[in-house]
Amino acid sequence: MKKTKVKLIFGLALFLVVFFTGVNILASYFTIKKTIEESIAVHNVERAKSIAASMDIELYKKFLENPVKGKEYNALKEYFDDVREKIGVLHLYSLAVDNPRISRVMVAGMPNSENVEIGLVCTVPEKQVAQAYKGEAFYTSVINDPVFGQYLTVGTPIIDNQKEIIGFLAIDISTEALNHISNNVLKNNSHMLIFNGLFVVVLLLSFLIIEKWYQRELKKEVGETEVTYQSEFRSLISSVQSLRHDFSNHIQVIHGLLKLGNHEKALEYLAHLFKEVHAIENINLNVNNPGLSVLMETKKLTAENHTIEIEFDISNDSFSNIKSTDLIKILSNLIDNAIEATIELPEPDRRIKVACKVSNSQYLFEVKNTGPAMNEKVIENIFERGFSTKKEKAGKIRGQGLFIVKEIVKRYDGRIKFHVMDREIVVTCNIPKS
Repeated sequence: MKKTKVKLIFGLALFLVVFFTGVNILASYFTIKKTIEESIAVHNVERAKSIAASMDIELYKKFLENPVKGKEYNALKEYFDDVREKIGVLHLYSLAVDNPRISRVMVAGMPNSENVEIGLVCTVPEKQVAQAYKGEAFYTSVINDPVFGQYLTVGTPIIDNQKEIIGFLAIDISTEALNHISNNVLKNNSHMLIFNGLFVVVLLLSFLIIEKWYQRELKKEVGETEVTYQSEFRSLISSVQSLRHDFSNHIQVIHGLLKLGNHEKALEYLAHLFKEVHAIENINLNVNNPGLSVLMETKKLTAENHTIEIEFDISNDSFSNIKSTDLIKILSNLIDNAIEATIELPEPDRRIKVACKVSNSQYLFEVKNTGPAMNEKVIENIFERGFSTKKEKAGKIRGQGLFIVKEIVKRYDGRIKFHVMDREIVVTCNIPKS
């Protein structure tokens, strides 16, 4: 179930990356096209200004006094046609803008202009007409004209010698010209679109690699955790079996004493047993982390079975800034090493102290135990993988415990120290709470 959820999360993440990157590529494409259109429009506004400034203003004013297709009209139309052909635009014409909603064609420089009547309502949208009515230059987006086709229109005021606006000069740029320029620009900027495409591929590959790595690390961590918990369960079962065996022996002794009628000895034996049972009942350490609580109780039983005096000093804290699996692995390995070292000593010398403390900034985990003497070479190599002072046992890999602890502490940016003092072995782990 968890694996399915992880795959679902990665699948959703991949979909979102592909989707938004695709949207980004499309947005880049349309943004480039829009920018090209605006650049062409602005460029042609400047063209229109130049043409309007070079017009025969007096001739145009004379035409406006009597707007008919006569001598003045033909002279202006010839000028517009000549300029239109030279600069390669679709249409070039003058407009009258006498209200903020519509504009009218006055002199048309375009093919088949004989069919264009003076005063014909132009297709310039109302928004741009309003701009022109205020005396501003304008440009439109692409217009779909059922008669003259698709084009983009720009316009600029025609100003007389008294600085008054007497009309507007308009230029239509065909969509063929726009597309030709756009295609050239897009071709020159194709590396950007290719880069975006490659970016998607790299992201996809990165996600796949991360997913594989995550699955591998997850399996590794689950495997290590499973080994740890199996070891703890085996230890707990062994402790319970030992207690059961001892209980059976105690019952036989009491039964034998009672059969012999030695009641005082039986009571004395029971009193001794009561003390031991009471000590076992006091195992409850009031630990605020369930996993840690079970671990400590298990280790307490194991220590009792090996006649080891073990003490716990644990803060009433959940240690929630450390994953429970990592917390168990740290303390389980440290205490197991301490038990193995302590067993080598005579029973009166077997002692272990376990501390789990918390401050404002860090956690402190410390395990002290009595143990055999160690030379400098052992201390130097104690954290190396595979290094152990214990004899090899069939089916058991040695030298992993402290190496695992060191790796976990390192992952949390913590510090681990090992030292021996007066035949007391001390391992201390400091882990930042952050």
